[in-house]
Order: sequence, then C-alpha cells, then structure tokens
Amino acid sequence: MKPEAVNKLVLLALVLFISVVFLSMIQQFLMPLFMAGLFSAMLSPAHDWLTKRLGGKERLASMLTILAIVFLVLGPLSILIGIVVAQAISVGHSVTPFVQELMNEPTTMSRYLEKLPFYQELLPYRNFILGRAGELVGIVSNFLVNSLSSMTRLTVSAVFGLIIMLYVMFYFLSMGDVLLRKILYFLPLQDKDEQRLLQRFTSVARATIKGTLIIGLMQGSICGLAFALAGIQGPVFWGTVMAVTSVIPAFGTAIVWGPALVILAVLGDFQGVAILVVVCGLVAGNLDNLLRPRLVGKDTEMHDIFVLFSTLGGISMFGILGIIIGPIIAALFITTWEIYGDSFRDYLPDVELIFKTNNVPPGGKEQQGAESED
Repeated sequence: MKPEAVNKLVLLALVLFISVVFLSMIQQFLMPLFMAGLFSAMLSPAHDWLTKRLGGKERLASMLTILAIVFLVLGPLSILIGIVVAQAISVGHSVTPFVQELMNEPTTMSRYLEKLPFYQELLPYRNFILGRAGELVGIVSNFLVNSLSSMTRLTVSAVFGLIIMLYVMFYFLSMGDVLLRKILYFLPLQDKDEQRLLQRFTSVARATIKGTLIIGLMQGSICGLAFALAGIQGPVFWGTVMAVTSVIPAFGTAIVWGPALVILAVLGDFQGVAILVVVCGLVAGNLDNLLRPRLVGKDTEMHDIFVLFSTLGGISMFGILGIIIGPIIAALFITTWEIYGDSFRDYLPDVELIFKTNNVPPGGKEQQGAESED
C-alpha cells in the first residue's frame, strides 16, 4: 500500500475517533444545538432584514432577535406553563381519590355502568369491562403520578437547555452561513445533492413547525373550551395536552377527549358528551383536514403513514421535540434514497411488475381469443 493511502486511512480513522469522542462528550448539549440551528434557519430572513435596517450590524440584529423571542414568545409561554402546571397538580389531587375508589371498590364502577342506556346489552360483558376499566384506571393513575413527580426535574432541564439554545442562536444568526459552508465543504457530495438535502431539511422543518404551532394552538384552544363548557376540571391543562397530541396523524386530540367522553357517559353527563362530540369531534376534528393542506402544503412530500410513524418514533426517541425532529429525519431518509437512486441509476436494474389475474399467464386472454376465432 502506498504511503499516501496509508496516511489518508490513518487520518480518516483519527477524524472518526476524535469526532465520536467529541460528540459523546457534548451529548447532553446536542439537542439544544440542533434546535438552535433549526430556529436560526427559520429566523434567518427576519435577521437579514433587521441587519439591513441597522446598517449591517449583524451582532446587534442577533441580539434584538433573541430579545424578541424572549419577550414575544417565551414570556407568554412561561405564563401558560405556570397555569398548566397549577391545573395539572389540581387535576392530580382531584383524580387520585376517584381512582382509588374505583380500584378499591369494583361495585362503584358497576353503579356507573348501570347508568348507561345500553347497559342490558353490555351486561354479558360486565366482568370483562370491569377488568379492562380497572387496568385503564391504574395506567392513567400511574401516568398522572409519575408525570407530576418528574415535572420539576423536566422544567429545570428545559430551562437550562433553553438558555443554551438562545446563547448558541446568537452566534448562529450572525455567523451561521460561514459554519454551514464549512459543513457542506467537508461533505464529499456533489453540490446539487448537498443543496437538495439542505432544501429538503429547511422545507420540512418550516412546514412541520408551521403546521404544528398553528393547528396545535387552534385545536388545543377549541378542545380546551369544550372541556370548560362540559365542566371538566383543568381545561387549560387538557387543552395544552391536546395541542401536543394534535400533531399525531389519525388520532390527534381524540387521544384525550375520547376517554373523557366515555367517562362522562359513564357518569351520566350526556350534555357534556354532546358538547365534546360537537366541539371536539366535529369542529376541531375537521379543522386539521381543512387547514393542514393549506398551511403545510406539499412541502413535506411524504405520505401520511410516513408522517405517522416518524412522529411517533420521534417522540419515543427524542421526547416532545421528536414532533419536529421525527418528520425531518424521515424526509432526509427519503431524500437520501432518492439521491442514491439517481447516482447509481446505471447500476440498478429496471423493474417491471406483472400482475396476474385468475392465474392466467400474460397473453393468455389473447391466445384464448385467437383460438376461438380459429
């Protein structure tokens, strides 16, 4: 092996080793760094406009942009989080005695079931329903207790990550172009492929954030109002939860208001059931179908099944931020394979699918027709 080849192999191994060690060292800061880069790319047009207005002072424009985020976004958001936490604690305290009563006295659940208008039809399945209801109640109880107990730790971690994100955004806004050119220079890809990946990243990120914020805010507000009209405690808390779940395709806010509807029906509150069906089911449920195509458009260029599994997988891997990161990774996955297909087109075989009907071989009908004519 030539000395130059050995030198390059050793250098490549050294680069990979040092990179892995460095990324492992800053692992806890990778998510704030990623979000800082993402939001910096989203706010880049506003920063450029502000820089021109300030006579080319990029650092001052970056500082004003960060201050605008703090006062216009984080200020109201912190107030909302305070209300949500207070109502979450209140909901936890009020739900716990009710849950304990249902778990310790099965006859209580039976009394609630007897109030249903179709109780006679459910009577043969009474024991099965009671068993499954007990399991569901236990799961909900454990979820509330565990969520409330870890809320303080998550809040401190979120605030720390937010400070780092804002600090990094200050530098990304003023020198992000230089850093991006460096990263693209070190990637051994053609410029058109790099631009394709970059355009795909920014378009999907923009579409996901736009659709998530606007649709989530509207659906959460409408469903929270429905909970308030139905007399359910903690409407702001439940509205916030539904704003988060609204990003999950096919299920959305129904993950929250569906069980609430069942509980109201068991309790005999059919007025509340009607409110949830009309406001949450008909109004908020159709809001996503009406607004998402107009707000998001075709920027994601992904099938609904990709959006569903990338969102759920992103949440399971990255937490709440997976709502944004999951679809971005899925879009980059699709784009990478498209680039692979274009680059290796000369080496990939042509594929033709032949669909057979009733086990008739290709040309069978034509042959039979020819025989009948003869």
